[in-house]
Amino acid sequence: MLRLKDIFLRKLTLIFLALFVALGISLYFWIKDIYIKEAKADLRHNIEIVSLEHKDLKNIDKFAKKIKDITGLRVTIIQDDGKVIAESNRDKNGMDNHKYRKEIIQARNNGYGSSIRHSHTLDKELLYVAKRVNIDGKIYYIRMARSIDQILGSFVNVAIKSALLFGLFAIFAYRIILGIGSDIQTQTQKILNFLEDMGSKDKDRYIQSSYSIEFSKITEILSKTAKTLAKRNKQKSKYTAKLKLANRQKDEIISAISHEFKNPIAVIGGYSQTIIDDKDISKEITEKFLHKIHANANKLSQMIDRLRLFIKLDENKQKLQIARCDISKITQNAIETLQANYPDREIILQNDETQFVQADSTLIEIAIINLIENALKYSQETPVKVELDNNSIKIIDEGIGIPAEEITKITKKFYRVDGNHWDNSMGIGLSLVANIVKMHGFSLHVKSRVNEGSVFEIRFTPTLTANS
Repeated sequence: MLRLKDIFLRKLTLIFLALFVALGISLYFWIKDIYIKEAKADLRHNIEIVSLEHKDLKNIDKFAKKIKDITGLRVTIIQDDGKVIAESNRDKNGMDNHKYRKEIIQARNNGYGSSIRHSHTLDKELLYVAKRVNIDGKIYYIRMARSIDQILGSFVNVAIKSALLFGLFAIFAYRIILGIGSDIQTQTQKILNFLEDMGSKDKDRYIQSSYSIEFSKITEILSKTAKTLAKRNKQKSKYTAKLKLANRQKDEIISAISHEFKNPIAVIGGYSQTIIDDKDISKEITEKFLHKIHANANKLSQMIDRLRLFIKLDENKQKLQIARCDISKITQNAIETLQANYPDREIILQNDETQFVQADSTLIEIAIINLIENALKYSQETPVKVELDNNSIKIIDEGIGIPAEEITKITKKFYRVDGNHWDNSMGIGLSLVANIVKMHGFSLHVKSRVNEGSVFEIRFTPTLTANS
């Protein structure tokens, strides 16, 4: 496949050749016609001079030969009946009747006549011009002729000069058009390079051409297209990054779920296997093992319920059952539930006066349970305090704390802090709390210092106080 420049060059060469041939032929016939017309005019002029100088037929033969010697033209005098009475180039007696020669017929009718034909007398092509004259009261025709070769001799010289001039002009025009073709090739290559580099991140997203309106519009459209593609690529990169993050979070949550499920399953499997294998085990120990199995089964069930609730909240499929409820009572129920799972830990409720809020009591209790359980997990043996007032509930621990740079991230789904073994369970506990709080129009605030402890606070607006 040829380049644009080569195609342009071939087409241009064909056009110039065709133009050169067409113009050459046209100029040839046009200039030839001009020279023949000038030759006719010159012959008529000579005939006029002869007709004025010779008013009679005395010595007409000598006169014809004299004119021929002076001008180099063939001179013939013809009577009205066509008989030749004088001839400069041969014996008049052996010549045919000229009454029906084309130039004689035209002169008889119009005063002047002309024709071009081959002369048998001179054996060459001649231009004949004849004029009707009146000598001594009779009609005669004075005819002069010039060789076409003689006329075209001058024409050929002029034609060669014209061809050379046209050739020089054609070469000049050809070079100019070649320059235009080269410019177009340069602009086209510039656009091709831009298109090839459009997908590269390190290349310019802008191209401009002031060569022509068309190239200007093309480059303008390409610049807009490149910017649009860059924007889409950026969005695609963000989307890809989100997918990678989602996949990583998926792997992490699967790992976390596996880790969280492993312990209770191991306990259930170990105790049940012991009961099966040891036939002599006492009733008291069997009963103790069964309680352990039951507790861990409940733990698994709660974990599954928490995960299902998290998915529903995340997909906005969980409907709120809003009602007037006592936040103090809900908190006490949450503490009692956790106290059963953590019998050796101390949970202190400060201010257990009745406080009413508009909320979904079940979801709010789940949120409080998650916050208190997190405090229990990461505060070692120190007590966990729960402070309740008119505007908020605070869960305070003196545990390992959370790094400052992680505080804003811990409520994101599947996010788990890497350092200090603070893994946020399956990565959904605090995200679950944040969703529940947000659905109610409440707000969650976190303060923490590493190795000093944390404060998780849910701020709400109570509908009624204890005294209302």
